[in-house]
Amino acid sequence: MSILRHKLKRKIKKTRRKVSRELFTEFESYLRNECHLAENSVMAYRGDLLRFQAWLKGRPLKSLNIRQLGGYVATLKKQKLAPSSIARNIVSLKVFFRFLQLENVITKNVAELLGSQRLWQRIPHVMTIGMVEKLLDAPCKKDTYPIRDKALLELLYATGCRASEVSDLTLGNLHLESAYCLYQGKGGKQRLVPLAPRAIQTLQEYLTTERPMLVECAGSFESARVILSRRGRPLRREAIWEMVKKYAARIGAPRDISPHSLRHSFATHMLAGGADLRQVQELLGHASIATTQIYTHVDQTRLKKIHKEFHPRA
Repeated sequence: MSILRHKLKRKIKKTRRKVSRELFTEFESYLRNECHLAENSVMAYRGDLLRFQAWLKGRPLKSLNIRQLGGYVATLKKQKLAPSSIARNIVSLKVFFRFLQLENVITKNVAELLGSQRLWQRIPHVMTIGMVEKLLDAPCKKDTYPIRDKALLELLYATGCRASEVSDLTLGNLHLESAYCLYQGKGGKQRLVPLAPRAIQTLQEYLTTERPMLVECAGSFESARVILSRRGRPLRREAIWEMVKKYAARIGAPRDISPHSLRHSFATHMLAGGADLRQVQELLGHASIATTQIYTHVDQTRLKKIHKEFHPRA
């Protein structure tokens, strides 16, 4: 009798695991096709749900209540996750439970009762114009592909684009003769971003010298991407992060410099130069101007100048 009970328990656990895997696969499809999330966002949700699945330990989703989900959030805090990571995990959980409700897996969405994490607004790290210039000039002859690296850094700063967007940039979307490029942003939204003369010059040099060499390294593999790896494959965004950090270390920049630092610097320097907030929002591809407004807090010099110029008692 105990043997039969043991086999039945194993069968139930196996069925639950199968259901969970199927649900998670369907949820990823829901995020891509119905929520129109970018692949990086889908991967973030997947990571959050894998952590949640490990915590579940085979317990049925229908049996969970708000107290248990609150216990899961407490577990995340014990794991010393950053407040921003905990907040994202809560959002992932809410969206997942909403999906379960739509699929009639559950009747009540208890995750909606979870409170959102209160976060301090973090001011992004911005590089000075002098530091940016040093970083852009950091690649030299001792590097394997210095012109490619320089072109990559110029692209990041000249356009303010994300590492993933620069990684995905194709030759068909690069228009050097017209001084602009088209980027595919979050949610598949395409936007036009102008290119500065220095970036155009560096890209032209890279396309005529080092890129053909990289294409040869790929053999029969063909890629339409602009920035290629040493094997002629598309340069992954992780490799772009490593490259920026390598050159940042070379010039003695802070350790937390990343491709996003160049994006933050692009936005701040544009505003400091007199660009309109709406224009910067469009260039960055922000859905909401509230996201762009953080850069007005960064550029204290510009705000003081405006206050002094226009306030009657300044």
